[in-house]
Amino acid sequence: ELISSLRSRLRALWEDKELILSEARACAERGQDLEATVRDVCKPNEFERYMMFIGDLEKVVSLLLCLSSRLARVQNAMRKVDGSTDAEEKQSLNERHKLLSRQREDAKDLKENLDRRERVVSGILAKYLTDQQLQDYRRFVQVKTSLLIEQKDLEEQIRFFEEQLENLEKSIP
Repeated sequence: ELISSLRSRLRALWEDKELILSEARACAERGQDLEATVRDVCKPNEFERYMMFIGDLEKVVSLLLCLSSRLARVQNAMRKVDGSTDAEEKQSLNERHKLLSRQREDAKDLKENLDRRERVVSGILAKYLTDQQLQDYRRFVQVKTSLLIEQKDLEEQIRFFEEQLENLEKSIP
C-alpha cells in the first residue's frame, strides 16, 4: 500500500514537472520576443548588458538553489550524527558544512550584485520601452526566477520520493 502511494505521488510530481517545463518553454518564448524588442530599440552595449543580466540570472539563481539544497542535505546528515558516528565522518560533515556555508554566502553576494545590475538594466529599458513592455520585462524576470525555483523544488521532491521508494522496495523480501 505504501509503495503504491509513493508511486502515485511520484507520478503526480512527474506530471507537475512536465507542466513546469511547459511553462518554462512558454517563458523562454516570451524571453526571445523580449530579446528581439530590446535588440531593436537599445544601443549595442545596452543590449549586451541586458543579455549578460538575463544569462547570469539563471546561473546565479540555480547556483543559490543548488548550494542551499546541498547545505540542507549536509545539515540533515549532521542531525543524524550520534555516538556511533565515527569522528572522521563528523569532521567531514563539519568541513562540508563550513565550505557550503561560505559558498552560499558568496552566492548571496553574487545575487545582490545581480539585483543591482537588474536595476541598471531596468533603468536602461525604461528609456526605450513602453510601460506595458517594461511590465512584460519585469514579469518575465519574475516568472523566469520562480519557474527555476519551482523546477528545483520538484526535482528535490522527486529525488526524495524515489529514494524512499527504492529503500522501501529493498527492505521488502
